[in-house]
Amino acid sequence: MTRSDAITAHAPAGVGNIGVGFDLLGHAIAGLQDRATVRRIDEPVIRVAAVRGPFDVSIIPFDDERNTAGRALRALREGLALPFGFEVELDKGIPIGAGLGGSAASCVAALVAANALLDAPLSRDGLYPFAMEGEYASSRSHQGDNVGPMLIGGVALATSHRLMPLRVPAWLHAVVVHPDQVLETRRSREVLVEPFPLSTVVAHGARLAQFLLGLERGDAALIRDGLQDVLVEPRRAPLVPGFAQVKAAAMDHAALGASLSGAGPSVFAWFASEAEAKAAAPAMQAAFADAGFASRAYVSPVAGPRADID
Repeated sequence: MTRSDAITAHAPAGVGNIGVGFDLLGHAIAGLQDRATVRRIDEPVIRVAAVRGPFDVSIIPFDDERNTAGRALRALREGLALPFGFEVELDKGIPIGAGLGGSAASCVAALVAANALLDAPLSRDGLYPFAMEGEYASSRSHQGDNVGPMLIGGVALATSHRLMPLRVPAWLHAVVVHPDQVLETRRSREVLVEPFPLSTVVAHGARLAQFLLGLERGDAALIRDGLQDVLVEPRRAPLVPGFAQVKAAAMDHAALGASLSGAGPSVFAWFASEAEAKAAAPAMQAAFADAGFASRAYVSPVAGPRADID
């Protein structure tokens, strides 16, 4: 691709943690995305020129310290010692504070667009550290469970130094239900400060091991046995009114497992077929409605799309 004055890229929403993979696992979902239009400018600075969306985006900062896209682009410029800068405009399609990776999607879309403007573009792995730096602006931590799968698509194991795609059976589908609630990531992390009993950590490790092996083998029974978050979910669930009822509705409709998407308040569930996922989505929404919250449901293959140029 030849370099042009401006490039627009999109990045999908995602499910962070996937329940048992706190700050390590995530997967992309189809149906929601953020867009970033990036221009290469002569001045060696980063400018966030505009933030637009169908909902209130007034809380999104414009400075490159606190804006995830701005911070990611600054890290890219400084990390590569670029003699030029970037100007970015964001079109938000992912709700803020929904547990759908909206902050991550903005910085990933911006990086993918900026990368296309480089004389020597980086690989997706090469963009990963800069994406984690962008995510830090929102979560105040360097984790890749959101930005990782958005960069490469599907399910990703995202450590502090490695981004690895995991095998995903084509039959696996997810339902993600976003209620009319807002839950800040920082508040969700506060409830995790107190230490966990060793027995809980051991039980969590056993679930995670079965889950990963189930993905590798395409074994629904192993995925079902593993997709049970005994570590983080018990502490975060009380922050999301209606969560228990929504999870129960998913499990009553043959879900392999269900938990909070990212920090919440969105709830995800995995199913062994698209038909089962589509049948469960209305029941999950009805459970939120019974708790007093309207919601939107998205059905997607677990092997969701990656960020790309428009």
